[in-house]
Amino acid sequence: MDAKAISKAKLPSRYVTEGPARAPHRSYLYAMGLSAAEIAQPLVGVASCWNEAAPCNISLMRQAQVVKKGVAAANGTPREFCTITVTDGIAMGHQGMKSSLVSREVIADSVELTMRGHCYDALVGLAGCDKSLPGMMMAMVRLNVPSIFIYGGSILPGSYRGRQITVQDVFEAVGQHSVGTISDAELLEIEQAACPSAGSCGAQFTANTMATVAEAIGLALPYSCGAPAPYEMRDRFNFASGEKVMELIARNIRPRDIVTRKALENAATVVSATGGSTNAALHLPAIAHEAGIKFDLFDVAAIFEKTPYIADLKPGGKYVAKDMFEAGGIPLLMKTLLDHGYLHGDCMTVTGRTLAENMEHVSWNESQDVVRPANRPITKTGGVVGLKGNLAPEGAIVKVAGMSELKFSGPARCFDSEEECFEAVTQRNYREGEVLVIRYEGPRGGPGMREMLSTTAALYGQGMGGKVALITDGRFSGATRGFCIGHVGPEAAVGGPIGLIQDGDVISIDAVKGTIEVALSDAELADRAKSWKARETDYQSGAIWKYAQAVGSARDGAVTHPGAAKETHCYADI
Repeated sequence: MDAKAISKAKLPSRYVTEGPARAPHRSYLYAMGLSAAEIAQPLVGVASCWNEAAPCNISLMRQAQVVKKGVAAANGTPREFCTITVTDGIAMGHQGMKSSLVSREVIADSVELTMRGHCYDALVGLAGCDKSLPGMMMAMVRLNVPSIFIYGGSILPGSYRGRQITVQDVFEAVGQHSVGTISDAELLEIEQAACPSAGSCGAQFTANTMATVAEAIGLALPYSCGAPAPYEMRDRFNFASGEKVMELIARNIRPRDIVTRKALENAATVVSATGGSTNAALHLPAIAHEAGIKFDLFDVAAIFEKTPYIADLKPGGKYVAKDMFEAGGIPLLMKTLLDHGYLHGDCMTVTGRTLAENMEHVSWNESQDVVRPANRPITKTGGVVGLKGNLAPEGAIVKVAGMSELKFSGPARCFDSEEECFEAVTQRNYREGEVLVIRYEGPRGGPGMREMLSTTAALYGQGMGGKVALITDGRFSGATRGFCIGHVGPEAAVGGPIGLIQDGDVISIDAVKGTIEVALSDAELADRAKSWKARETDYQSGAIWKYAQAVGSARDGAVTHPGAAKETHCYADI
């Protein structure tokens, strides 16, 4: 690909590099060591979520350097910049988690502002932690300049006394420790063994779920999202992505050519087929919103209903991302889904070819059992289920992968924050058969829609994972297992039914029929609503307050701006 032939006549960078009036702008570029030839080439933003907060992000800066070499080899001029990340594993279980979902918007906004401000012509984005993956993809679709997504790769599994473990085991070990099942020394041994390398959480939690989505939706090169972070072969994908984005500029292939309704359905399919994180039901509508496509929680759930569960991955199964990569990677999963009619093969991808064309030379691997053939699934319906009923008129979501019982009914025990519920769980101040309700943790009410992994893992560690249910207008980690229902909407903070229920109200959940009901009539709920009053949060200024003013419902992805449907110009066409 000879990018020297690319004209800047319609590229954004013409506003900062072309003509006598841009001499001051070019002087800044010369100051950084660029030549006249490099200034005349397309400028490619290389955005990284590198930081020292967690192993998810620590390798991204090194990988970005390889991307830059690929861009330069194809006669482009890379311009590197970083954005933030909030790492859920560290933010979990305290007020820091209120920053997590907010960070998705900040990532998307900051990438947009950097690209707009400096008039870059294309984007290669590297991300490693839960919210940074959708945040980066949202920015790509919003800007609509030629873009390629790169996942930093998963962590290697830890080893504890002869078995593979992940950070999920550490969270559950806290619950075991609280009831005396393991000692202080055993807990220390587990926490020191669980995370042995750079990379994102190794099982099919949110990061690996959204990495699977990136390949399925067409924004990442095939196989690139499966290779673990420590594997040197990641450099091949990084270099190739840098080269390939120059071809996308030349061919004018843009994210909105790739992220179509069919591509979003493909993305939802791989989430369900892998028993992926329920958070995908929040992020896919948000990505769709950036393309001006209506694709909400119920649209995602409709795909989940008809998709077989075929990848035996933790937390519901036994394998981690490294195992799936070595068995054949995400293309192996996609190949069997395509062959049996579960994927749209005519969707364009960043290779410049369709999904079906990408799959032409993928062969089925009979000598592995990580991924089952789609006609011989683990279960016939997907690993994630959407729910609806009088307790959740705007829907809710539950991960059922690995669960044997798909129905639950019991009296409510209500808590108005995660801390209240976690304290009750730690003190064993709950009963078998109850439905624990955590409310005022939604996008607006939290604010920030926290994940509840500390609480759910503690329940599981106490051996109560299948003996109680938990529902919330907040979220659950991709590492959550057990009967845990999140994204209940409308949220309590806006007067949703979850804010009206009381201790002892009987709640019934049926993940087969897809229902979630409280045994109250419409008249009883309406009567309670008369005395309900909105609550103020502790966040009355700052970024989290600002987020609460703009955020919409979880059903539509908890987005904070009107999206492409309302835009009057597209950045790529300025």
